[in-house]
Amino acid sequence: MIAVIGCGNINRCDDGVGSAVLRTLAVRELAREPAVRLLDAGTDGVAVMFAARGCRSLIVVDACRSGSAPGAVFEVPGAELESSATPPVGTHEFRWDHALHAGRRVFEDFPADVTVLLVEAASVELGTALSPPVAAAAVKVADRVERLVRERMQATP
Repeated sequence: MIAVIGCGNINRCDDGVGSAVLRTLAVRELAREPAVRLLDAGTDGVAVMFAARGCRSLIVVDACRSGSAPGAVFEVPGAELESSATPPVGTHEFRWDHALHAGRRVFEDFPADVTVLLVEAASVELGTALSPPVAAAAVKVADRVERLVRERMQATP
């Protein structure tokens, strides 16, 4: 099983890019593949941890604020981003980066193969519309996710 998980807050403009990518993928042939699990986790890191459990591969899509040009896309190995920072007090602070760290320690069947695709946000103000550069990047990221999934499906013994 390959899990593709979109993260972010759809009520914070470009922070909803993970959800936008999942909506794009949901209408493609990829969504009908039995070996693929698509999940819009929103801001629920615990959902990420449990959805990834038992999968051989995980792809996470989220927004970022690095200071780069809006719409810039970064593809990063999950191991470079998982956070072992002091555990959050409540589940509202438990993000996907915490889920990667905790999932590896809690579950024996947590995927080692994790790719994170981050899209530079232009705005995380209240609102539901993506900015034009992030909307364009969302389509490119959906295409990249589809290629990554196909590559991983072909690599299955």
